[in-house]
This record gives sequence, C-alpha cells and structure tokens, in this order.
Amino acid sequence: MASTYSNLKIELITTGEQAGTWGVTTNTNLGTAIEEAITGTVDVSFSSADVTLTLTDTNATQTARNLRLNLTGTSGGARNLIVPAIEKQYIVNNGLADAVTVKNSTGTGIAVPAGKTMLVFNNATNVVDVTTYLSSLTLGSALPVASGGSGAATLTGVLKGNGTSAFTAATAGTDYVAPGGALGTPSSGTLTNATGLPISTGVSGLGTGVATFLATPSAANLAAAVTEETGSGNLVFATSPTLVTPVLGVASATTVNKVTLTAPATGSTLTIADGKTLTASNSITLAGTDSTTMTFPTVSSKVGYLNVPPVGTKTASYTLTTGDVGEYVQVGTSGAIVIPDATFAEGDAISIFNNTSGNITITCSITTAYIAGTDTDKATMTLATRGVATVLFISGTVCVVTGNVT
Repeated sequence: MASTYSNLKIELITTGEQAGTWGVTTNTNLGTAIEEAITGTVDVSFSSADVTLTLTDTNATQTARNLRLNLTGTSGGARNLIVPAIEKQYIVNNGLADAVTVKNSTGTGIAVPAGKTMLVFNNATNVVDVTTYLSSLTLGSALPVASGGSGAATLTGVLKGNGTSAFTAATAGTDYVAPGGALGTPSSGTLTNATGLPISTGVSGLGTGVATFLATPSAANLAAAVTEETGSGNLVFATSPTLVTPVLGVASATTVNKVTLTAPATGSTLTIADGKTLTASNSITLAGTDSTTMTFPTVSSKVGYLNVPPVGTKTASYTLTTGDVGEYVQVGTSGAIVIPDATFAEGDAISIFNNTSGNITITCSITTAYIAGTDTDKATMTLATRGVATVLFISGTVCVVTGNVT
C-alpha cells in the first residue's frame, strides 16, 4: 500500500512498506519536513500581484511548510498572501512597501504592515493573531509616540507632547494652570464654555462707555459710548420709524418713498401749509418769474389753457362727458351732439366745431338750455356749417350755448 501524508506533508509509511529504504524517507521527514515546520525560513517573492502558497503530497522542501515567511520583491499596492487551509503557525516578515494580508481561502486574514514582522496562526478557517493578551510586558526601551507610547522612560508630574517626539515635563503657568494658580498670558484661547467674566473689570481695551452699554444696552448708553453722533432720543430702525423734528443734511439727490428729490445748486424752499395736501396726478412743470403769485379759485376747477385741447372728431351722435370740459369737440360728416342732463357742474365749458359743409343738430337732453341772448328753453339747436359754439353750464341742469347756433 502506498504512503499517505499529514497536513504538513510528512510522509507516513504504510506498515511493511519500503523495506530497506524506509530510513531515507524517515530522514527526509525529520531533516526536511519537520525542520522546515519548526525552524525553517524561506523567501516569498512578490511581483505586483497576490501570491498563493500550496502543499503537495511530498516530504521534499515546500515553501508553505516553513515557519518564517520572508516577503520580498515588489508589492505595487496592498497584496494578499494566501496559505493552505491547515492548522499552522507562521512568522511573517513583510519586507515590501505595502501591507500584505495573510489569509487562507475561506477567511479574511490579518494584515501585516509594511516593514513589520508578525506572529500569526492559521486555524484552517482563518489566519489570526497568535497573541491578543499579555498579563505583563517589559520593554527594553520607551515605546515611541508613533506606536501609542509616550516615548519617555519615566513619567513624573505633568507631561506635554508635540505629536511625534517623546513627552517632556510641562511647566506650570506656561503649559498648564497649576491648582489655584493664574492662567498667565496664553497666545490664544477659546472661551466657549467660560462663565462669570465681568465686562467692567474682566475685559480691557474697551472704549469709554462701551462696558456700560454692554451691561445695560439702552439708547442713552449707546449714544454715550459712540463718538461723532448727532441728535438725541431713541434708536431708529428701518421699518416705520418715528422721527421727532429731524434735520436732513445736504444731499446731491435722495429718494423718499420712491420720490426722487434733486438738490438745487444753492438752495430752495418748498412750503405746504399745515394740514394741507399737494396732489399731482400727472407730470407738471411750473415756470415763471420771481415773486409771481397764482391764486386759484375757492371752488374746484380746472386750470385754463393757452390753447384749447381737442377731444377728437365725432362722425356719429356723441354725448358730451365731463372729460371734455375745457376742450373742444370737432364734428365730422354724420356727426351730432347731445348735451346730457345732471352731468356737469357750474362753470364747466365745452366748445363745439362743425367741420362739415352742412348744419348739425345739438340735442339738449339737459333740463334747460338757452341760446345766449334769448329766454327760451331749447330742446334742439342747429350749429351752422363751419360754425363754433360754446356750452357754458350754469348748473347740472341749466346751460347757455353761444356762437353760430339757432
């Protein structure tokens, strides 16, 4: 019967086999297979790819059987070293530039950092750390900061570190506040959670009155704390403030409620009597000479024109409207005029021009209509060709018509 092999590929001779030669097999088992597993070391070369180690049925030398695996070559990034899924201990020396994860085909394995040596155990399911707990440990020298230590052989008092080199003794009052001692003058600090600092005595460099305003933020205290202010009273904010007798300084132009005021070269005065309103429904320009005064009538009326604005040409029956007051209506072919009742006010006047080759009819729907110089109420009137007539309203129900009418 042929020999069989253990997990470490030690040849197991069948009883009665290899008569006269079994010594050679035994010597190879002891001198090669077992010696590699106990003390053997071998180089494992990488070429920018993962490496898989296997074991075959022979007691001759095999890389995967060695205790110590020395990783050499080029990693080209983090790599995997896949070992056979048997129970075996390894010492892995990673001489590559990147970490190498030692694992078997089923486990996640354990990463050996670049330039480090680790003792791991392959339990046939996964590769894990051999040691995860030590009851005591004595180091030959101080553990460096980069490895989680202090870098100091002894620790006395308060220590300070700079992030990379060994800790050193800290100085009270400079590096830390001694119990009951003063803070001193730090180069910077954040007082997010500090409380109880008095403004009046604990903060320096404040201007006159600033500490008082911070303690009691009133309008009067603010005015006392600032310089180059003008006026007095309460603070004013953007929305609906109430100003008491303000004096506006000189401005080249300013806007108040979307109304633009343009400053004159030297000065001007706009006076509106107390309680009065100035309203302009359209653009208006006032021109004249100094000391010119215009007095308006005591009743509502329209300002007259240097020329009479036209209403337009009417070529059908047209009823006069209040919008025609102070203007003239031109009547064309097939046109006629109607004077309505209870529409106009006393003093309203409208002119009519018959721009046709024949007479036109003026219908007087108003209660009473006179031809100037007569005392007879007219229901209709005739305006002669190319004639002009003016309708003057004495009231809403009475009018007088002058001109080329009969």
